[in-house]
Amino acid sequence: MLPPRDLLAFDRDHVWHPYASALSPAPTHLVESASGVRLRLRTADGDTCEVIDGMASWWCAIHGYAVPELDAAAHAQLGRMAHVMFGGLTHEPAITLADKLIRLSPGDDLQHVFFADSGSVAVEVALKMAWQAHAAAGLPRSKVFTIRGGYHGDTMAPMSVTDPVNGMHTLFRGVLPEQVFAPQPPGGLDADIAQWEQQTRALYADHAADVAAVIVEPVLQGAGGMWIYPPQVVRVLAALARDSGALLIFDEIATGFGRTGTLWAADRCAVVPDILCVGKALTGGYLTLSAVLCTSKVTEAVSAEPAGALMHGPTFMANPLACAIASASLDLLGDDLLDRVNSVASVLDSSLADARDIAGVADVRTIGAVGVIQLDAPRDLAPAAAAALDHGVWLRPFRNLIYAMPPYACTAAETTQIGAAMVAAARAVAP
Repeated sequence: MLPPRDLLAFDRDHVWHPYASALSPAPTHLVESASGVRLRLRTADGDTCEVIDGMASWWCAIHGYAVPELDAAAHAQLGRMAHVMFGGLTHEPAITLADKLIRLSPGDDLQHVFFADSGSVAVEVALKMAWQAHAAAGLPRSKVFTIRGGYHGDTMAPMSVTDPVNGMHTLFRGVLPEQVFAPQPPGGLDADIAQWEQQTRALYADHAADVAAVIVEPVLQGAGGMWIYPPQVVRVLAALARDSGALLIFDEIATGFGRTGTLWAADRCAVVPDILCVGKALTGGYLTLSAVLCTSKVTEAVSAEPAGALMHGPTFMANPLACAIASASLDLLGDDLLDRVNSVASVLDSSLADARDIAGVADVRTIGAVGVIQLDAPRDLAPAAAAALDHGVWLRPFRNLIYAMPPYACTAAETTQIGAAMVAAARAVAP
């Protein structure tokens, strides 16, 4: 193995990281290993330190790292097969996982599972299902209706339903299909949505005949801004979709499996979608895998002639290794899942209270195992990330947000440390 300094130098010169310039990359940290909720970092000089991962590896490592049950599932499946094509073949890990997802899913109607590679691809599949369902019925509809502030992935169709003004894909305007965006709802679970509802209903009426689907991240918009909004918004959107014959898609890639304090964000809304996208935490952060669940109505419409099938088939669809690990990860959710999430939520809420008095902080909010400090304007957040590291916590703030989505396995002391690091990060960039 190359010395740490040489590894980091090669990384800087040749490895392109997400949301980063390849010509002037931001500094990266070398991870040597991970265990529990901690990452072991090694500096260029060879020194090591351990930090709590306040990001759960972009929200997916909900059980932490080196989880014995997930390691065992991986080893056992490797002894059988790592991969086999899913076209014309099937296997027990995929069947078992599909059964568990159907049983866990909100309501009783989501009875069909399509496996995909990633969250973004799951959204691609969901949108293709919606467009194809209408086309097969001889009533093609081209538009998707959503709300501003959302983020649904980085491939083409998901980029088109990500906020076109304040989102990260504004450069592609004019290339992407133009969708219909309602205003971003007011913030807070109990906010008054009367004005928003009036504007949204009027906008929807102008496009209803051409809307194939309504897509939304229920209750919490993730990478678009960690924005919490009222469940009633979702109920309004669901009613608009169903009254017009459009399909309702929930993107629960970030919010599913307990992250917002209920098993599904849909549960807080008391709405069951026609199509549900899941990913991220599905495998506990071990391998990439996503799934699209849909109703029999959707399945029948998509499978109707003239197409007779959904023309989508990733090479690694339903990878047996990923499915086996995902199945074990779902077993680890357990009956005490929400107790664990709400314990993290309670500690985050109290730990972030001091941030409200810091200059430049516009808002502090929490929901489930999500904590957010919103600054009053975008800033250079490198000092914020460095301050968090000084407090023994890995955070990756962006734009004007210092936030954490820690593993559910964090103890109260570890969650308190994450909160303290977030407050220190906010102080480090105070004007």
